[in-house]
Formats: sequence, C-alpha cells, structure tokens
Amino acid sequence: MKKKLFVIALRILLWKVVLWWCRTLRVKKVGAQQFEGLRAAGKNYVVAFWHGSMLIGWFLHRPMGKEKISALVSQSNDGEFLATVLERWGYTLIRGSSHSGGKEAMQLMIQSVAGGSSLAITPDGPRGPRHEMKMGALRAAQQASVPLVLAGIALEKKKLLRSWDRFEVPLPFSRAAVAYSEPMIVPKELDGQSLDECKMNMQQQLNKLTARAEEELGMKDT
Repeated sequence: MKKKLFVIALRILLWKVVLWWCRTLRVKKVGAQQFEGLRAAGKNYVVAFWHGSMLIGWFLHRPMGKEKISALVSQSNDGEFLATVLERWGYTLIRGSSHSGGKEAMQLMIQSVAGGSSLAITPDGPRGPRHEMKMGALRAAQQASVPLVLAGIALEKKKLLRSWDRFEVPLPFSRAAVAYSEPMIVPKELDGQSLDECKMNMQQQLNKLTARAEEELGMKDT
C-alpha cells in the first residue's frame, strides 16, 4: 500500500518538478525561424531529437495553446513515468516502439499526423543504438506529407546517466542550445535503398546539428 501511494504521489508531482527544472534553463535557439513559423501558422510537422536529450526536447516542443502534438512513448516501465509527464504537458500519447507494438505504433503515428497532429519523436529510441536513426520519423513525415524538422540539442552543465543513450540530466539554471534544420519534405517516391540513404543523411545531419548546438555553448567535447 505504501509503495502504491508513493507511485501515485510521484506521478502527481513529477511533471511539475520536471517542468520547473526545465524552466530554469537558459535556452538559445539557432535556425529556429522556419520551424517556429510552422508552429505559429498552425501547420503540423514531425520534429526529431536524440533520445539522450529528450528531456529538453519534450519540454521545448510541448503543445502551446490549441496546438496538438503526439508523442511516441515506449511500453516499458520507464515509459510509464515519461508518459505521465508528457500527458500532463499536453501531449497526445502513442504507446509502442520498434521492439514492442512497432507496426501498430507506426500506423498510429501516420494516422495522427495525417489527421492534423504534429509529432515529436526520438528516432534512436527506445533502445538504440545511440544516435542511429530508425525509420519512424521519416515514414510518418513521408506518408502524411508534412515537413520533418531535426533538432540538435546540447547542455552546458549536465549529469550523464549510465544508460545506453547517455541520458542527459541538465543542472538547474545552466545553459542549453538547440540547432534546427530547415523543414524538409520526404519525397513520396523514396523507398527501399533510396529511403535508407535518406535516413542516413538525416542521421548525419542531426549529429551535425547537435555539434552545432555544442559549439554555441563553447563545448569542445560531446
């Protein structure tokens, strides 16, 4: 009973604590004009950021006003706590991953975006390998004919967890930077090898954007 009450209390308070924590950060955005223009115009899109920096990624891209944004969250135990935070932040949750519920999750992502929702996704999640992009973000953007935006994120002061993604916990009141790509359309005719090549290009670009964000903070090492 005590454990159950603790979990309930944690879920009630967790999203508020994380929200306050993230709001203490000083965030610099690079190349965000076109992406923010999409949001201001009420157009839907897919935005992708690496799993290790997802805390800031989810925070920065949470729904504002009447904006509707879906988020893919794994069906793991860790995913349950993330789902609690994101749901409180206003996200519409899609549960699944490339390992569990993958095909169903992909269809739900495509349907959500095609139906007028944007999508925020960590393309190397939920189990990695780290910084290796899977097809989810590309296929959702391609099938729904919406722009794909990549967001490279860097934190000046952080705690790195010993997880596969080297999960980054920012220190309060530190600096963060986000470097955005231009909104990109994934051509409908891409398939097979050509789509794989596009995925690799996007992966390289997201890594370059992450390095660009690190440069904005004066960081030399990843």
